[in-house]
Amino acid sequence: MATKNASSVKVAPLADRVVIKPMEETEQMRGGLYIPDTAKEKPQQGEIVAVGPGKFEEGKRVPMEVKVGDKVLYGKYSGTEVTVDGETVLILRESDILAVVG
Repeated sequence: MATKNASSVKVAPLADRVVIKPMEETEQMRGGLYIPDTAKEKPQQGEIVAVGPGKFEEGKRVPMEVKVGDKVLYGKYSGTEVTVDGETVLILRESDILAVVG
């Protein structure tokens, strides 16, 4: 059973996976030059929109340490980017999350 919030994303992650909505970086102008989307770095911060039930270890389920609504930092190339109902989200393992931003 996955925990979800009121987000329009309808994805239920399995085991120790989480669904993250990447935070959009604001468009930046450096020296008066426009930076196209293809040249921008991928965001490394996002908000958790769904959490799996946790993984099994030695026959027991290990609960997740993160929860829906947490803002987190993750590795630049972590997880799998998917589009669900026209919204791009990132699915990754809890171990790929580097930190929770308070």
